[in-house]
Amino acid sequence: MNTIYKAEILNFETILALPGYWNNQKYKDLLGVMEYGDISEISDAELKDMCYMSITENEPEEAARLILGYVFNDKLNAGQIDNLSNEMREEKMWEEYAEIGYHEDFFNTGQILFDAFNGKFPLPEAVKFEVKITSDKLKELLLENKITEAAIIRLLVQGMPEHTLIKRLFTEQLSSESFEEAENIIWQMNTEIQSDDSVLVTAISSKYFFLDLKYTESFEGKTHNDAEIVEED
Repeated sequence: MNTIYKAEILNFETILALPGYWNNQKYKDLLGVMEYGDISEISDAELKDMCYMSITENEPEEAARLILGYVFNDKLNAGQIDNLSNEMREEKMWEEYAEIGYHEDFFNTGQILFDAFNGKFPLPEAVKFEVKITSDKLKELLLENKITEAAIIRLLVQGMPEHTLIKRLFTEQLSSESFEEAENIIWQMNTEIQSDDSVLVTAISSKYFFLDLKYTESFEGKTHNDAEIVEED
């Protein structure tokens, strides 16, 4: 916990869709939800366009209701989905919904609605960043050759302003031995071992949480894994 790690932000960009979420199988599923009919003759190259066309045959709120029902399946009840289908026309639910574990799903829902309706829904913005982490004691931090979401967040906030959102919302978790919300704050993450003392971490998260990282280049800081994860390892 006393080890100093050097962090260098190598790349930071805004993205409007999460890689790999909406695929041909999901487009087929949505066509079924929209009661399109026989899809056997739709080629893979046409699936996305046909899905978007089917979506826009509904009023925006109805389309939102149908897609929310598909994405969240049994996570939300009918009343919640009805309310959210109206709220999504104006609100960025991937930032504002109380249950942080649902933010990624709200982002994916908002993304397809924004695209299909040409901007009648709020613009979904996520961020993708690459950070190189260096230390001669790096192996002490890695679990199965990976950095945990909790450890990377604890390190990254030290290169962000004092008023940054994560510091304000998760003050206790950043310094404690348990940060359960971390896995929901970072939506996708990959750790690439570069040498015995350096790794490259690529992560995707909400712009809501990491916009301040855009203005960071390099810094040094301490971090640690959750105690429960270390004990399991």
